[in-house]
Formats: sequence, structure tokens, C-alpha cells
Amino acid sequence: MRSFAALRTTDKLALMSSPPISVKGVLIHQDRVLLLLNERDEWDLPGGRPDPGEDHRSALVREVQEEAGLAVEIGVSLDEYLFEVLPGRFVRIVPFACRLVGSDAVVVSHEHQETRWLPLAELGERIHGHLLPAGYLGAIRQAIAQPRSASERVA
Repeated sequence: MRSFAALRTTDKLALMSSPPISVKGVLIHQDRVLLLLNERDEWDLPGGRPDPGEDHRSALVREVQEEAGLAVEIGVSLDEYLFEVLPGRFVRIVPFACRLVGSDAVVVSHEHQETRWLPLAELGERIHGHLLPAGYLGAIRQAIAQPRSASERVA
């Protein structure tokens, strides 16, 4: 891999203008999905930015533990998309289906105001007066459509 200084100017501009990546976990357990209420008063999925050199799956395991106190296994990757966090500020969302390992007792972090295990039947664009961004709703629906493992069907 070449150093940043060795890249052509056009390649440097492309790298600098690429939106940052945020890995997100769609955690479905007992026909409920985990949602976190963020500082923008919107529902969020657990996750965040990978540390330098950290792969997406490892970053997501770490982020779910930090934000919700839960242990997860990372499943299939879901469709990526650009999310406009603030006007003109985009983040590339890289979502994954996740499976809970252990307790479903959530410990809310300082990054969020509230957590909710939302029954899948209650999914919509607004939940309890707060927006669920369309990209997250799409990722949740995509995860719901994934085949379940034998152990999940028994539960």
C-alpha cells in the first residue's frame, strides 16, 4: 500500500472527500429489534466508526458492547448506503445483521438517551414520536428477510 503522500492529487482528493464509514448492527432478538435514541432525537442502530486498522466486524462487536453492553455475533452484511447526518454531511452506513450472545439486558451508554427493544410489528418511520431514518428501517427490514439459523428458529 502506498503512503498518502505518494498518491496523485486526484486520488488524494477522492480519499479526502469520501464520507466516513459507520458500521451498524441490526440486532433482532425474540421478534424485537434494538434501537437507541441519539442526541438528534432520532432512533439509531448500535455501531460507529472503526478504529484505524480495525475491520468492520470487529468494530461492530466493540461498538455494540460499548453502546449497549451486549455481546453479539456478526452475521451477513446488508446493503450499504449514504446517510445525511446533517445538511451536506454524509456518512457511509455499513450495516450487518447481528445475533445476540447472552443476556438481552441493555446498558445505555453516555452516547444515547434511551434504548428500546421494539417489537417488529411496531416498526415504522416514527416510533413513539421519534424518527427512524429510512435507511435504518430498510436495513431492519432486510435483516428480517434473512433466513434464520436453526438455533434461532428453536428459540
